Amino acid sequence: MTEILNSLKEKRLIAVIRAESPESALTICKACVKGGIDIIEITYSVPKASEVIGEVKRLMGEQIALGAGTVLDPETAKNAIEAGAEFIVGPNLSISTARLCSRYAIPYVPGIMTPTEAVTALENGMHLVKAFPANVVGPGFIKALKGPLPQIEVIPTGGISKENIAEWLKAGAFAIGVGGSLTKGSSEEITGKARELVTIASSFAG
Repeated sequence: MTEILNSLKEKRLIAVIRAESPESALTICKACVKGGIDIIEITYSVPKASEVIGEVKRLMGEQIALGAGTVLDPETAKNAIEAGAEFIVGPNLSISTARLCSRYAIPYVPGIMTPTEAVTALENGMHLVKAFPANVVGPGFIKALKGPLPQIEVIPTGGISKENIAEWLKAGAFAIGVGGSLTKGSSEEITGKARELVTIASSFAG
């Protein structure tokens, strides 16, 4: 668990993969890794997501940290973990999912938007949360949240692009989840965008 969290803190970038088919998801993963992003989150909006996670693990398991996203419940989390996911991300806060992940010593990053949800996460052992959708709250959300809750760490996801990623990192983001702005386009375009994001994030590494 610690190794994954250290990787997130060091690399700062998570490629959030949404795709219309398993084949497209795999192609996007390969393009992101080629561009230097080696933390990959396969969302459960991808058809046959568990199978995709298993295939990505088989092909690139030694090169990447592999997570599952859009995980709403413990049943899905268990499927993802059995397929090879090393961390679990949700758009929501699910105590039952947190307990399941804790049982398997797998990091769980719940989605939150309010101080109440943040405190609930802390009370249940989750010090790393996802601000989602991040474009709704803006970078100032991190400073505002960490004022009364300095022990919490935040991964903003939703609406992040090369144009605003530096603002989020300057605001104190633990790491950044980047989805549509990265993963749309040809493989060559995705690889190029990944390289640009890595260049920006590297100046904030560690």
